[in-house]
Amino acid sequence: MNDVRRPIKAALLQIHSLAGLALALLWAVVGLTGATMAFEDEIEATLNSHIMRVDASATRRLTPDELVARLQADSDLGKVSSVTMASDPSAAARIRFARSEGGTRPSSVYVDPYSGHALGSPRGEDFFATVRKLHRWLLLPGDGNGIGRKITGAAAICLIVMLISGLVLRWPHRARSVKMWLKPNLGLRGRGLHRSLHAVIGTWVLPVYLVMTLTGLWYSFEWYKAGANWLLARPEATDAAVQPNKPPRGAAAAAEKGEAKAEAKADAKPLAFDRVWTAFLQQENNDYGRVLLTLPAGAGTVVRVRSWSRDSSLESVRDEFRIDAVTGRVISSDRYADKTFGERVLAGVLDIHRGAILGWPGKLAFMLAAAMMPLFAVTGLLLYLSRRRHRRLARPPMGHLVPGE
Repeated sequence: MNDVRRPIKAALLQIHSLAGLALALLWAVVGLTGATMAFEDEIEATLNSHIMRVDASATRRLTPDELVARLQADSDLGKVSSVTMASDPSAAARIRFARSEGGTRPSSVYVDPYSGHALGSPRGEDFFATVRKLHRWLLLPGDGNGIGRKITGAAAICLIVMLISGLVLRWPHRARSVKMWLKPNLGLRGRGLHRSLHAVIGTWVLPVYLVMTLTGLWYSFEWYKAGANWLLARPEATDAAVQPNKPPRGAAAAAEKGEAKAEAKADAKPLAFDRVWTAFLQQENNDYGRVLLTLPAGAGTVVRVRSWSRDSSLESVRDEFRIDAVTGRVISSDRYADKTFGERVLAGVLDIHRGAILGWPGKLAFMLAAAMMPLFAVTGLLLYLSRRRHRRLARPPMGHLVPGE
């Protein structure tokens, strides 16, 4: 049996080593940028506490359109793309802007919900936006539509191969020994220490890396996303996600006429938020914690509304609506409470990817695991170089290979 396993392990070692050498730097960049973003929300909240909170007042808070109008009257920052409102009377509203013709996006602005006065742009927003682009797309042209997205996706698949091959290569003779699996031998020096750190710490972080890569592929390949939806979501939920605005078959003609009229009105006048805001408040009976209203990127009239409850601590635990900005009609309603377990998993891909599903301990564990990625690049390179040196020294001198000498 050992004779059979030996060539298999030798081949796996070659694959493991070559793939690691080729992609170590890329994995290190992705890992470090992911670790940097682990506590992004908490860092930004600390840096911007002076503009994220206001003094609560008994006066009426402004509607989204009133906030936008007063902000644009003070300064022209471009076309507004979304508005975030909160039920907390001391929370500032946040306004984001669409990309300009040059492709740049102005920084968002926090606004006093009572006066419409701009409180300032958040510190750290541009930094984390750049880190996010580096993490997802390697800052390559095209962003999510460019080659960077495919490169990081391919690197994630290769990392899965590395994790499996590494597990097979390090499988100890005493497989039931917890000490062999989880305790590095810090008394070693040189190659032995490098191998112990590489193997044991790799075992610690292997489950975390598997979760990171399997969820990260969701953002890289449409076929992967479609397969996950097919596997975990109900067929009707999948169809609604693909075509959320598809009308009933009997009302198709009427819907087309209504949409044509709505688009004509939208062309005559820019889309506004207030009708959507009113429809949402009626739908929820004013029961919400935080709401994000996002205008359509194209020429449509349907506004995307995401709502979080007051006690929600995860981005994935939210309700989502699509409301026509011209008519105020609620086109679709997707409530978190109505989702199946599989659909909740799909909705929480980002929270699972960064460990937030386990609270701050999970985020900390995922951050530390991601930050350790350069360790495997360094120890893997040292192990490769030591193997080459060992093979070179083990070779017999050329003179001894000549018969008669």
